[in-house]
Order: sequence, then C-alpha cells, then structure tokens
Amino acid sequence: MDYAVIRTGGKQYRVAPGDVIRIEKLNGEAGHPVAFTEVLMASANGAVKVGAPLLSGVRVAAEIVRQGRAKKILVFKKKRRKNYRRHQGHRQYETTVRVTGIEAE
Repeated sequence: MDYAVIRTGGKQYRVAPGDVIRIEKLNGEAGHPVAFTEVLMASANGAVKVGAPLLSGVRVAAEIVRQGRAKKILVFKKKRRKNYRRHQGHRQYETTVRVTGIEAE
C-alpha cells in the first residue's frame, strides 16, 4: 500500500511506510510495536479505498520511537485596566512512532 489515513487521539494523520509522526500519548516503551486499526482511507497503486467511516481488514503497523513532551505553549489571561495578568504553561505528552507497514487482508 502507498499510504493511508488513520485516526488516533482524536486526530487524523496521512501516513506511509517509513514515516515518523508525533501523536497523542500511547502506552508502551520505545521499540514496542503498535497497530492502528482505525483506518479511514488507503491507497494502493493509485486505487483509493475510502471507508464509511472505517475500512475493515486494513491495519497500519508501527513501532514506538520515543515518549516525550511537546513544546511548551503559554496561556496568558489579562483584564485591561484591572492589573489582572495570569501566565500558565502547558506541555502535552506525546509519542513518536515510525510506520513500518500498511497491511490489508
């Protein structure tokens, strides 16, 4: 298969074998395999299959590269003329995975 669109962590990703993507945190250590079964679309040799909403019999195999945290975002709240200012930072946990293959039954 050439590429697929998967859904994980409430987001959709277009992946191909060999891609490295950062997704919402998954449980597992670096080097552990993971499989994504929520495949929305797949393309093989120019033929595109679209699920309604999911494709059955298609899965994307990947391995966890690392567990980490995303870059910090800053939340700044202010009320004008009232000397009210609040800073808050947030770093989301994320997992980096390498797609090893797209398999169809």
